[in-house]
Amino acid sequence: MKLMHISDLHLGKRLHACSLLEDQRLILDQIVSTAVKKNIDGLLIAGDIYDKSIPSEEAILLFDAFLKQLSMHRISVYLISGNHDSGRRLAFAASLLQENDIHIASLYDGTITSVEKEDAFGTVVFYLLPFVKPAMLRALDPDVQIDTYEDAFAFLLKQITLPKDKRAVLLAHQFFSGGESCDSERLCIGGSEEISVSLLQGFDYVALGHLHKPQQVGKAAIRYSGSILKYSFSESDHVKSMTIIELKEKGKVQIDTIPFQPLHDVVQLKGTYAEVTSKAFYENKNTDDYLHITLCDETEIVNAMGKLRTIYPNLLKLDYDNQRNQESILRNQSVDRKKSGTELFEELYRMQNHQEMSEVQKQYIRSLMEEIEVES
Repeated sequence: MKLMHISDLHLGKRLHACSLLEDQRLILDQIVSTAVKKNIDGLLIAGDIYDKSIPSEEAILLFDAFLKQLSMHRISVYLISGNHDSGRRLAFAASLLQENDIHIASLYDGTITSVEKEDAFGTVVFYLLPFVKPAMLRALDPDVQIDTYEDAFAFLLKQITLPKDKRAVLLAHQFFSGGESCDSERLCIGGSEEISVSLLQGFDYVALGHLHKPQQVGKAAIRYSGSILKYSFSESDHVKSMTIIELKEKGKVQIDTIPFQPLHDVVQLKGTYAEVTSKAFYENKNTDDYLHITLCDETEIVNAMGKLRTIYPNLLKLDYDNQRNQESILRNQSVDRKKSGTELFEELYRMQNHQEMSEVQKQYIRSLMEEIEVES
């Protein structure tokens, strides 16, 4: 059985206010054409279909057209929700789509979605686990003791009994230990979202979503496919790709990747204004790429953005790296701008009460924060 693994489509996302819909449309077309060319039997989509819980009409229509193409070519689809998705919205028409071999696990309701398929080597069981938070499971069963993301995921896995004579494929959208993240992902600060990769042993292949860099975690068969496009300048060195999996007999899996060919690359350039505007600097570059330019001039250039866009029309971000900028960074380096809401609340409590919060109080605040995130 041949499978393709993708994730983190983030349809409708904008990069520094620039719409990426046409960029995303091109990539989705590449996915379909490659799936047809490679005789793919099933497409695994490991979450974050949309960039927002209430996606734009254009994003919805784009994904609808994508699913229609896959159905037309009789390619099975196995899809889970991610932390950016609204599970309830993704669940719309799920039963109808299932009749067209499109299987969606969008919101955990107490049962694990599983689908069985047959091939020349026997049965493959697909287990679909949508994104979950501890508060989601506590809301279903107030008596269950689930404090961490790892507790939540372990609770879900207890419902799965891996068949010894069948191959098992898992789809999940969580942050597992060993994964390399970047600043475009919505992660909890301080590692509170991290789950031990050891929980994933026993599956023939694990299709992960959530982290945007393509990478294996622990072993080759446990893999983040990465996002379909570079969604921040921190991802400029990533090589985005689709993962091709060939499941043979039990215990034998072949994995390959095929790079995407984007409409625009996401690139960072650095130099003085004179350097980046010299023909020798840009003549061999694709000046239509989405660009972040850092100028090293000590004096700011008047209307630098406007002037640079005559050469680089898709310049999206401009900043300076000079002595004044470096001094400002040094003055503020002690300020932690990435503290979680829980950590900020603990600091406020400490300042007001001149003592630390107890563990019981900390746990209550963490639970409250999670419930607020779920409701939002």
